[in-house]
Amino acid sequence: MVDQPNPIQFSFIRREIQQLVAYSADAEVPDITCDKLDANESAYDLPSHLKEKLTWQYQNLIETNRYPDGTYRDLKSAIAQYVNESSNVSFNAQNISVGNGSDELIRSLLIATCVGTNGSILVADPTFSMYKILAQTLGITTISIPREETHFTIKCGQADQAIAQSSASGNPVKVVFVVHPNSPTGNLLSDKELDWLKQLPEDLLVVIDEAYFEFSQNTLVEELVKHPNWIIVRTFSKAFRLAAHRVGYCVAHPQLIQALEKIRLPYNLPSFSQAAALVALENRQQLLATVEETKQERERLYQAFASDARLTVWPSSANFLYLRCNQSHNEAQLVADLKQQGTLLRYTANGIRLTIGSPQQNEHTQQRLTAYLNQGE
Repeated sequence: MVDQPNPIQFSFIRREIQQLVAYSADAEVPDITCDKLDANESAYDLPSHLKEKLTWQYQNLIETNRYPDGTYRDLKSAIAQYVNESSNVSFNAQNISVGNGSDELIRSLLIATCVGTNGSILVADPTFSMYKILAQTLGITTISIPREETHFTIKCGQADQAIAQSSASGNPVKVVFVVHPNSPTGNLLSDKELDWLKQLPEDLLVVIDEAYFEFSQNTLVEELVKHPNWIIVRTFSKAFRLAAHRVGYCVAHPQLIQALEKIRLPYNLPSFSQAAALVALENRQQLLATVEETKQERERLYQAFASDARLTVWPSSANFLYLRCNQSHNEAQLVADLKQQGTLLRYTANGIRLTIGSPQQNEHTQQRLTAYLNQGE
């Protein structure tokens, strides 16, 4: 259909959808030679021998005329085994649900808790934008509180006030979203924040997003035994290098998992994505070996930017850094300028989120960013 010169406002589309500002990925497909440091992806593709293994599986084991295994039994068991390696608690397949990316799991949690009720969600900004976007698509109110500006910790007192006021106003908070470590700022939950989460009533669902666990090596999975109203969400899109396959998973009490299993669409994870996730888990030592390089490069860039008086950069426990300009330099213009030179960064929350890439990509970015700051001086 040819685009109309005057866009139509369809009356049957809900107003909040018409007003929604969707999650924005880069509209232009970047040149393959550019330094793509805007989406917190791994800098490295799967090794060729693992791609060959997946190719063999696709040719010999996957029948494209058949639906995927809708139970995900093997994948859930493999995920549970991986989760158990970093905890003193023994989880099994009944504690695991998988999704088409962690976004689908978040959406299912919102459907399970708030849709058809007056329930609302609580987030602390800046944070991952999809919580608010997904809530808006479902007609769910988002209550946002600010983080403090020094370490980007949650203002727990304001959070308690917001929860109390939401109940009094008839839109009670039913879900609290936190990220550990937070995106885009990279900070882990502090002891004070953890104490606050632990004192929240059990009629609130606490969603802890651990998308960057492999880089932080800091997890709250053991707390799930004490707090059955908590759920941990993770992804294969970062350290496991499977962003193209869209595989997310969550760990929770079996009754919470049962609720998600009722909501998820049948066969929501394609056969090839299941195969890729299993291959990644089977070869996790090799794939996760690059995490150490990422952490070293993150520290190198942090020290370089911290020594530049024109920048403020925050410590990070993830695979990215968050920084802002101190002087008259414009962050949005900086991102646009570096894009023209072949480096893609993310402008968000009045700052810049810089994904840690390969050493060569990081060197390009450091040189181009410094050159931009030097303009006009």
